[in-house]
Amino acid sequence: MSQIEMTALFGGVPERAPRLVARLLNGGAGSSLSDVDLLAVVLGPGAGPAARRAALRVLECGWPPVPPRDQQAPWWASVRPAQGIRLAAALELARRIGEDGPPPDPALRTPQDVFEITADLRHCRRERFQGLYLNTRQRLLARETISVGSLNASIVHPREVFAPALGHRAASVVVVHNHPSGETDPSEDDLAITRRLEEAGRILGVHLLDHVIVGRNGFTSLKEAGHL
Repeated sequence: MSQIEMTALFGGVPERAPRLVARLLNGGAGSSLSDVDLLAVVLGPGAGPAARRAALRVLECGWPPVPPRDQQAPWWASVRPAQGIRLAAALELARRIGEDGPPPDPALRTPQDVFEITADLRHCRRERFQGLYLNTRQRLLARETISVGSLNASIVHPREVFAPALGHRAASVVVVHNHPSGETDPSEDDLAITRRLEEAGRILGVHLLDHVIVGRNGFTSLKEAGHL
């Protein structure tokens, strides 16, 4: 889009508005445009001072704004009718897109995938033992916390691990837990738990794919280490 076209689109505003639309069209909206910038573009025309003031009023009413119901949403009174209609249409479009559901659940094919999806465990001060339940394509069906606290073979019982697997109709499971110390070398209890779960999974027909120990800066896969 040329500078002339952008200036015409934004009602003759010569400075900030064309820069905003240029950044938007160049794919930089995710990181370079603020909520005020994006709302000003929606509320336009011009994305100039008046649209930015309207955007600030909308944000002051709460974010994200909710679609109006008979024009009773708090932000509706903060904008002109034409602006309210544009924003209401944008919110309704976002709602419809959201009804399509979340993006496909990720496939967990490597220990690195497990490490990335369990990033929240890296800095936990207590040990958390979780099951990641997968379908036949190794896509994540569910993530369940099995226990919190120091682990031993008596605390992590196979029934607690495999009951969710049966409930979710999982084909396989990856178990993962963190070491608050940051080290990821498996303990004797870690190895004993793994052997017990592997045997139980074989009986139940739910494959234990891996046991991943997560630390602050890395992980250990018991499968890669030859324990599975």
